[in-house]
Amino acid sequence: MALQYTEKVIEHFTNPQNVGEIEGADAQATEGSPACGDMVTFSLKINPETHIIEDVKFRSYGCASNIATASMATTMAKGKTIEEVKELGHKLVAEALGGLPAVKMHCSVLAMHGLKSAIKQWEIERGLFEEENIVLNEKTVKKLLRSVIHPQTGENIVKMGLMKWVKIDGDKVFVEISMGDTDSMFADNIYEETVEALEKMKCCGQALVKVVSNSGKLLKDNGDVL
Repeated sequence: MALQYTEKVIEHFTNPQNVGEIEGADAQATEGSPACGDMVTFSLKINPETHIIEDVKFRSYGCASNIATASMATTMAKGKTIEEVKELGHKLVAEALGGLPAVKMHCSVLAMHGLKSAIKQWEIERGLFEEENIVLNEKTVKKLLRSVIHPQTGENIVKMGLMKWVKIDGDKVFVEISMGDTDSMFADNIYEETVEALEKMKCCGQALVKVVSNSGKLLKDNGDVL
């Protein structure tokens, strides 16, 4: 069945704003990967005194929702301070577009993560960002994996209760995700996003992820998972 897009999504897909790359950008970041189907790169020009994002552009490698959410995210960020943009969430991007199909909500997450990653890079280079002393435990892992969105429902896997367990062994993180037989078709997508999210933690040396069905059938893993 064809996805139902709002007029605003179609508008930003067919006539995206701020497409391209800023020459001599102050910061640049890429989120996603071709393997997952969607990728977006943002480049920013930031006033060092006011912290205002004076210009922002993007390049998208993905679907209509990927393009539309990146376009909307740039229009929401341009002219705002980096502090204001850091307070924006992915749901605000989706709402500004009049809503997204649940299966495409992850595109709004990708867009906001990309923007915030570029801002973080800019702050680090100028000594304005102090890396948190993150303790590797179940609580921090669950907090991080709230960014992994189930393609069918548009909700994160933690809220849906799909995380069967989390175990920590030194700098290794073991995660098992359990999915219903009817949504096992999304196992590859959720697996890839879970591994990608965990590997962003500097304190995580290795992310070992297993995805199983409710009946116990192995759907995806990356090796020596408990």
